[in-house]
Parts: sequence; structure tokens; C-alpha cells
Amino acid sequence: MKNIFDFLATGFGISLLPAHILKGRKNTGAGFLGTLLAVPAAYFFMIKMSAAGQLIFTAAFFFFAVWVVSKTTFEGHDSPKIVIDEIAGYFCAVACLPKTGFMLLCAFILFRLFDWLKPLFIKKFDNMKNAWGVVLDDAAAGICANFILQLVSVIGFLGKS
Repeated sequence: MKNIFDFLATGFGISLLPAHILKGRKNTGAGFLGTLLAVPAAYFFMIKMSAAGQLIFTAAFFFFAVWVVSKTTFEGHDSPKIVIDEIAGYFCAVACLPKTGFMLLCAFILFRLFDWLKPLFIKKFDNMKNAWGVVLDDAAAGICANFILQLVSVIGFLGKS
């Protein structure tokens, strides 16, 4: 790594493990590892925050991630070495949701699914060839996952009345 931005963008180097082992492959599983890193981070950073605090934290991290991605030295658009976007996306997926193990797991699965499939407008963000696009597609995937989980939570809650 050439600088602190590369270190942060790689999730403290976690994304380099599969890239090093699977040399040259686009789908190395680094995004999975980046999201896995985000799970305990989301729990510990957001567990005591109010809903407003979680939204502010998530928005601040989103802009921080865009800034970090814009400063990396990795070649090509959306290098598989960059996983800070997955972390930002997962934070979007769990914001304002209960931080139970089940909810964190559901958010993980839905976020990874949306990030992999890139349905709806998510693909358009992925096609943006800049730091905004790198992070926006993951944020959009996280927001979609969050929307579904919020909906399921409300329906589940109303069903118990």
C-alpha cells in the first residue's frame, strides 16, 4: 500500500488477502470480507446511538468513504481491493434497525444480494466512473436492504398487535 488512503480503502488491508491468493481475478470475495468487517463495526458504533445519530454517522461515513476512494492509488474503476464502499453500504443497510444478531445477518444477506445483482437504479450508480459511483452503488444496495427490513419489521410488528 502506498498511503493511508489505500490502507483505509482496503479495510485495513483485509481486501488484499483474497486478491493476493487469487491473483488477477475480479471476483475475489474481498467485498464479502469488507462487509464482514462492517458487521461488528456497525454493531459497536451504532448500538448506543439514536436513530438520528445513526443517520448522521452513516452519512458522514459515506462522504468519508467517497473522499478516501478518491485518494487511493489503485488502478481501474472500483478495484476489488477497495472495500470501504462495502462498509459504507452495510452501514446504510443497518441504520435505524435493531442491532440484533438476526437483523444484522438479514441486512448482511440482503445487502450482499443487492450489491451482487445490482437491480433497479443501482447499476446506473455502478456505471459512474468516479469515487462517487464506487460508493453510491453500495449505498443504494444498503438502502434497498434497509427499506425491505424496515418494511418487514413494521409488518411483523403490526401482525403481532
